[in-house]
Amino acid sequence: MNDMLKKFTVTDKFFGYYEALIKDTVVPYQEKVLNDQIEGAEKSHAIENFRLAAKVIETEKCDEAFYGMIFQDSDVAKWLEAAAYTLLMHSDEELEKRCDEVIDLIGRAQHQDGYLNTYFTVKEPDKRWTNLEEAHELYCAGHMMEAAVTYAECTGKTKLLDIMCRMADHIYERFIEDEVPGYPGHPEVELALMRLYRFTKNEKYKRLAQHFIDVRGVDSDYFIKESECYNWTVWGNDCNNKEYTQNHLPVREQTKAVGHAVRAVYLYTGMADVAVETSDESLKKACETLWENITKCRMYVTGAIGSAYEGEAFTKDYHLPNDTAYAETCAAIGLIFFARKMIDLEKNNEYADIMERALYNCVLAGMQLDGTKFFYVNPLESIPGISGEAVTHRHALPQRPKWFTCACCPPNVARLLSSMGRYAWSEEGNTVYSHLFIGGTLDLTDTLHGKIKVETSYPYGNQVRYRFEPNDESMDLTLAIRLPLWSENTSIMLDEKKANYEIRNGYVYLTKAFTQEDMVTVTFDMNVKRIFASSKITADSGKVAFSRGPLIYCAEGIDNAGDVFSLRAKKDGEIEAYSSEKLNGIVEIKIDGYKVSESKLIYSTVRPEVQPCKITLIPYYTWGNRGINQMRVWLPEE
Repeated sequence: MNDMLKKFTVTDKFFGYYEALIKDTVVPYQEKVLNDQIEGAEKSHAIENFRLAAKVIETEKCDEAFYGMIFQDSDVAKWLEAAAYTLLMHSDEELEKRCDEVIDLIGRAQHQDGYLNTYFTVKEPDKRWTNLEEAHELYCAGHMMEAAVTYAECTGKTKLLDIMCRMADHIYERFIEDEVPGYPGHPEVELALMRLYRFTKNEKYKRLAQHFIDVRGVDSDYFIKESECYNWTVWGNDCNNKEYTQNHLPVREQTKAVGHAVRAVYLYTGMADVAVETSDESLKKACETLWENITKCRMYVTGAIGSAYEGEAFTKDYHLPNDTAYAETCAAIGLIFFARKMIDLEKNNEYADIMERALYNCVLAGMQLDGTKFFYVNPLESIPGISGEAVTHRHALPQRPKWFTCACCPPNVARLLSSMGRYAWSEEGNTVYSHLFIGGTLDLTDTLHGKIKVETSYPYGNQVRYRFEPNDESMDLTLAIRLPLWSENTSIMLDEKKANYEIRNGYVYLTKAFTQEDMVTVTFDMNVKRIFASSKITADSGKVAFSRGPLIYCAEGIDNAGDVFSLRAKKDGEIEAYSSEKLNGIVEIKIDGYKVSESKLIYSTVRPEVQPCKITLIPYYTWGNRGINQMRVWLPEE
């Protein structure tokens, strides 16, 4: 575990709201969904699947059917992980008791040899390990390993950890000791095994993670051979499409982010984590190359990734359509995981900037402000009557549903937003790194003999203050603070005087014996910025987007007389930012623009009239909370 999770207590208004929302609303809501208790929501049956699997194990028969996706187990795992984080922050005996009961059920569903998967136990007992490309056995195992480590870290209880160590041992025996060929169709187990290794110190788990990374793509025909041998399919995937599953080349030779976006960034996270642990320079270089391709050529301005519905996938460099964007919430979460591991490889503000961008924009947009509805897809343009309805746009829903048949995203959001400490901070020796600006208290009593308190109204306020509470007279440390790339002029003051510091890779390093009287104040440039896309991104040609601080903004119909597609932003027009109580309290932006008159003809030789107007913009993460509306991030400019 990154100890920062336990050491950091969130107190600020913004993420304090989300932490309370996860605890009070999201975790209980998702628990009910997993037990099929939310009226009008897609059926989950995920908990019931474990009951059925336990029945098979205990009675060797079951007259009921498995229900849901082949990876339905992973929903339970991610929910358990989110619940564990909330239990760490807020004791809840009843929730812990219910979690323990679910864990008992998971234990009952485990085979004697350690194998655990409800789909294959209940539905296809003779087919386990015969379709690594599609069947998600290793993916489900990985998510449950993550849940097991988290539950042990947060509660001290190790029953789920023991269960998943037996499963990991089973996997190790098959793929390492028995030398059965293969690697995951959907990467995830690699990063999970690294978490399991760090917690248990069992070298086998690190070796297994390395193995799956090292063999991937060496035999790029593996999935073809597998399909010919076993001749059964889940979805009818084309095993000849090697880029879809990132096995077209060995991982160290891959230079483009291709295929299914979530699979890709989960794989890259595992690669980066192994590189951190083993100091593998070739693996580090591959991660840097893939990172560069994603963030410079294949990422939306919101930090979203994955351009195409077909395959939930990356497509080509600079192909970033707005209204048909797939931009899956899980993919943005995976990019955050990848960014966090890249920070461990090298402290560079670029990694933390992308982590922040994906978090505040795409990930937060993936959940309704009340915590009970969720987006799987996060388009940058929504057109009522077309979005969610036209055959090309059915995936790009204009409103968040209560749940999904494929429900990977909602519990993923819950586990991420309840574990912000591990993304906000890191500690190496006597250097403490501040990556994200979240108000709270960092307790370093056991290492640096004191606490650091952060005060901020970020992401809307422009200041962050660091105060110190040493156990004795002072705390000897280096405080390294990220300089956001979006802030053109950042001021660093120590005790109201310009601080002495050095800058390395976009981090300010202040070294001092900090006393209780010391205060470091960081002031950001929060002026509204106009963003222009590369001319290679044809979808954004002639358009402009707006940002303030880490937040990307959009125009929504309800604020603009119902119609945003008739709006044009005025070049060099006035911009005003002001606080508003709407949408839980935001900073709104008003810009000068024009409204184009509507023609009665589909095409006309008459230039449409334009009238000056004010255009209202809101943070992108808040869109879709006030009914079905038009929405647009990129506005034409004239």
